[in-house]
Amino acid sequence: MSVRVSVALCTHQGERWIEEQLRSILAQSVPVAEIVVGDDASTDRTLEIVRAVASETDVPVRIREHEVALGVAANFADAIAATTGDVVALSDQDDVWHPDRLERLLPHLDGVALVHSDARLVDADGRPLGATLADSLEMSAWERAAMTDGRALEALLRRNLVTGATAIVRRDAALAALPVPVGWIHDEWIAMCAALGDGVRFVPEQTIDYRQHGGNQIGVQRLGLGDKVRRVLEADSGKHALKAERATSLATEAARRGLATGAALDALVEKARHERDRARLPRPRLLRVPRVLRGIAAGRYRRYSRGAIDIARDLLEGHGTA
Repeated sequence: MSVRVSVALCTHQGERWIEEQLRSILAQSVPVAEIVVGDDASTDRTLEIVRAVASETDVPVRIREHEVALGVAANFADAIAATTGDVVALSDQDDVWHPDRLERLLPHLDGVALVHSDARLVDADGRPLGATLADSLEMSAWERAAMTDGRALEALLRRNLVTGATAIVRRDAALAALPVPVGWIHDEWIAMCAALGDGVRFVPEQTIDYRQHGGNQIGVQRLGLGDKVRRVLEADSGKHALKAERATSLATEAARRGLATGAALDALVEKARHERDRARLPRPRLLRVPRVLRGIAAGRYRRYSRGAIDIARDLLEGHGTA
């Protein structure tokens, strides 16, 4: 029996991009079974365009119109829950799928819950920017290997590497991850839940054009050396508290929902403890040194952070409690 692929496509003020994206989805070499469009209170021509394209195809296009915006994570969660296929392909409104995206990704879903790929970065007019998504994320050789050979959880405990626009996920696994807790983006949460379950696999091929423009709700930006130094030194604006909250909710929800047990759950608890310790670092830089050194000695910066870059950030940035 062939696999039925549903598309969860979320929109908001997307009239400039949505037709091209819809047509790229409908032109797949492996046809999709349905498209569920979750529209977050658009006031432009987005839904008019969706309905016009839908009238030209036999593929069911179902619209879930939200008069009050749900927000990105909740909109995707609602669209995913409304799908009926075996596999859900996540879709942003402003990208373009390569014609064989599903054909290339579906074989890699065997044995895992979620597959994601690289992407070609393009500008607002679709012109290639000369870089890929993985390049912009600066995925290390270790991260690429871990995300490919079954060690995704180890990588994702350090940072998120899964961009929803490039992902396909088994519907049962996606539903098991819902609802998305406060503070989490849908793709990060679903990827983490998948990694705790049957696993995540990275395919190092570009399967979509990932459009970068001023209106991206979530985008990527490759920083130069100067920007990286400024980011390390800049004052904390609450990001450490948010990371601690997210890590704590991950450990709590994973235990409550039965998503993790044993060593995996222990790792989540330790990750949460590490992020809380980072959020509580004292304001005076010299007073941070002993705490950071203890974290280094315990291997927490290696297992649960990005190593040297986060050590430098914790020692140098202006943040923490008095």
